[in-house]
Amino acid sequence: MASDMSQPTIFTIGHSTHNYERFLELLRGVGVTAIADVRTSPFSRHFPQFNKDTLKEELRMDGIAYSFLGRELGGRPTGGQFYCEGVADYERMARSPDFAHGLERVLEGARKYRIALMCSEHDPLDCHRCLLVGRALAERGAAVKHILADGTIADHREIEERMLKSEGREGSDLFLSPDERLAEAYRKRARKVAYTEQPDSSAPQRAAG
Repeated sequence: MASDMSQPTIFTIGHSTHNYERFLELLRGVGVTAIADVRTSPFSRHFPQFNKDTLKEELRMDGIAYSFLGRELGGRPTGGQFYCEGVADYERMARSPDFAHGLERVLEGARKYRIALMCSEHDPLDCHRCLLVGRALAERGAAVKHILADGTIADHREIEERMLKSEGREGSDLFLSPDERLAEAYRKRARKVAYTEQPDSSAPQRAAG
């Protein structure tokens, strides 16, 4: 684990139903200078201000860089090897070369920019930006912090503690170590919120990531 002095700080944010002005206010509140868009499909029917080209141009005019990383770090994988019973399997996705490359791009970028990973979901616990990407970055020594809709900042460990409680894995366990309890909580949460494909259709049941 890197020391606190060398730990890159990486934020995450969900654009949710914000207008652009509020979104920008949240970014500026923590000094974000670059957005890494981790949506697989960087478009929003209901919130067109967050369509890729529109957002990139608005951010550019406000002095914030934009990079699309949905292919490497998106939550909707292509290829059956990344699904378990029709649900995107975050643990398998985290072992892919593309994912590792995406993480390296973020960590490299964090040397120059104050980065926020952006997806659409309001709550970090409902989004792969936290359950997949944030987890992997934290395991690599980054200080991951989540920008919440009201402007407060939650440390990744705070989100993990909330997840442990919501998934019934808080407290001690005779048969599981703390790390095993945390991994099981991640697994259970991901099964609830990850992108799901219909067996006979490409249409999603859930549009996460």
